[in-house]
Amino acid sequence: MRVFVTGATGFVGSAVVRELIGSGHQVVGLARSDEAAASLEAAGAVPHRGALDDLAGLRSGAAGADGVVHLAFVHDFENFEAANETDRRAIEALGEALAGSGRPFVVTSGTGLLPPGRVGTEEDEPGTHSPRGAAEGLALSFVPRGVRVSILRLPLVHGEDDHGFVATAVGIAREKGVAAYPGDGSSRWASAHVLDVARLYRLALEQAPAGARLHAVAEEGVAVRDLAEVMGRHLGLPVSPIPTAEAGEHFGWLAGFFTLDVPASGALTRKLLDWRPERPGLIADLDAGHYFRQ
Repeated sequence: MRVFVTGATGFVGSAVVRELIGSGHQVVGLARSDEAAASLEAAGAVPHRGALDDLAGLRSGAAGADGVVHLAFVHDFENFEAANETDRRAIEALGEALAGSGRPFVVTSGTGLLPPGRVGTEEDEPGTHSPRGAAEGLALSFVPRGVRVSILRLPLVHGEDDHGFVATAVGIAREKGVAAYPGDGSSRWASAHVLDVARLYRLALEQAPAGARLHAVAEEGVAVRDLAEVMGRHLGLPVSPIPTAEAGEHFGWLAGFFTLDVPASGALTRKLLDWRPERPGLIADLDAGHYFRQ
């Protein structure tokens, strides 16, 4: 299968590209720079020059593919609504290019948009606290238009070369001199190793039925207090709670995530696609030490 992948040079996207190529697929990756294009070529993929707001380029990439995996997102949390609007326009352009074809379209979402305070499932609709939820509905609107859309919700994804949530939290602890957690530290995040997540993207592309919502969840919920304790141990720093009201000042954009209690289940996804996470859990991955190298 010839697969067009957006976000192909990101942390998760790079793993997805390797997984697809390793399973015999051809990959065309969206590249917005010479560096990104070179990285894709080195991985064995074909670069497709463009950007997430280049709608004509997205349409042409999708039109020439047997399937699309949409991973790219503008991670500008100070202008989050604008980032979500860019995402929605990209999804619409990609969906239009695939309309009537029956081809697969895997669209990335997140477990963090589920209603907080309980274990979310694949059957749950997005909560009202996140503007990203509208993208799911938009993507699924292409199902009756002949596109095999599946929604893949990511939890906290960890692994080697991570520069996202966990790596940011480690950097903040190092900078502040304390491994802190907001409130009583009981807020939980579902998690999964990046290599398990990459395999699920491939399975979704190959097998997921139209309209499926999938959860790339290996662990239902790891408490942020437990994360802080591991970071404190590896960094040789004190571990301390901070008032939730001060989380924004201490954690910056990360506060909005670390104060949410959003555990989630992936049981339905495992049953549907026979997906079996095999890689280390979040705490074990932190204990491996690679997050603390300088």
